[in-house]
Amino acid sequence: MDCRVVVEAAVPVYDVATPDEAIRIAIAKTGEMLNPDLNYVEIEMGSRTSPSGEELPPAFIAADEALVALELEMKVFNVEQEEHASRIARKEIGQRLDNVPLTVLRTDPIESADDDSADADSTATDDASEDDEDLIPEFEELVDE
Repeated sequence: MDCRVVVEAAVPVYDVATPDEAIRIAIAKTGEMLNPDLNYVEIEMGSRTSPSGEELPPAFIAADEALVALELEMKVFNVEQEEHASRIARKEIGQRLDNVPLTVLRTDPIESADDDSADADSTATDDASEDDEDLIPEFEELVDE
């Protein structure tokens, strides 16, 4: 089974004045820490809400320092279950993001086209073996001749 795992990261950024600046710096900083080893991880702004349900910007700024919520998405292949995929993603991303707290937001199984093509291949193989039976005579048929 293949899974898509989304991990939330709280990235600290220093010497910033606006939320937009903090978000840009946090994405660049995270990209530098992940590349080149994990260049397949997609980095996006996270979403935050207040307890009352109000949308908040992904960056919280205080005293020219910010904490930015980012969502990091990666695909994990050949796992037994979704929990295993989330552990792998957290470990791989966490090894490269030192002192950045991570939380798994969601793990979604990926419907792969390989499953459908594998079924089609096995059907084609079955049909071919039936055709081969007609081409190769049985032992008894050879003895009778």
